[in-house]
Amino acid sequence: MHTNVLTDLHSERVRLGSFTDYLLPSLAITNKTRKNYESSFNVNIRPRIGEKELCGITKNDLVEALALLPPQTRYATLMVLRVIYREALERELVEVNIAASIKTPKVQVKAQKFLTWEELEQIDFGLQTKRIRFLALHGLRYGEAAALTLADIHDGFVHITKSKHGATKTAAGVRRVPLLSKFVPFAKNQKSIAKALRPYGVTVHSLRKTYAYTLKSAGIHVTTAAKLMGHSNPMMTLKIYTQVRDDEAGLAGIEIAKYLAS
Repeated sequence: MHTNVLTDLHSERVRLGSFTDYLLPSLAITNKTRKNYESSFNVNIRPRIGEKELCGITKNDLVEALALLPPQTRYATLMVLRVIYREALERELVEVNIAASIKTPKVQVKAQKFLTWEELEQIDFGLQTKRIRFLALHGLRYGEAAALTLADIHDGFVHITKSKHGATKTAAGVRRVPLLSKFVPFAKNQKSIAKALRPYGVTVHSLRKTYAYTLKSAGIHVTTAAKLMGHSNPMMTLKIYTQVRDDEAGLAGIEIAKYLAS
């Protein structure tokens, strides 16, 4: 298939699906990102316009292919299309990146439930207790935790330089965070930890929110928190910092009443 694509690259006959199959394995991205790209394309784009010739596809074709997708899925799929057309433009297979001019959908991020450290500290998660508390106290993505070894724990810090998928999610993912609990090796799969958390209505990823909330409660500035969490954009951290739990709202009411009465 790849040989045919290479032969047809400048013949104006290459199809969108064939070019994507040729392109994705060659991109300098993590295996996880590549799988996400492949999934988005195969499910949302290939069935509709994958067999169309790349140079014959219009912006309207892409808009219609994206139109019925939920906002989050539409956003992810559009990002894949932009990469595909960026690379096609670089190879002079198309004259313009038609995906780049498609309006980015607004993605509504719902506030996710998380447990505070005080709540986590009171819960016995059985065999996963130490691992769950380690994640909550250090803010690691699970892939980062699964790649840790004892050699990464030294000088009072946890040194994050890699993920189980290879590189960290972004360059900002390479960082060090203060060591606050004993390290216990993690399995490559997070299923056991997810199962232990499920009865409490939270996920493995929510433990990063626990960490962010702890940093916020400790008065750590958002830009410092962003570095500790490995966020390339501090706005991602700010979204967590600006979340307010019900108990905070209640405490705020008490403080306001005290102020008004003084």
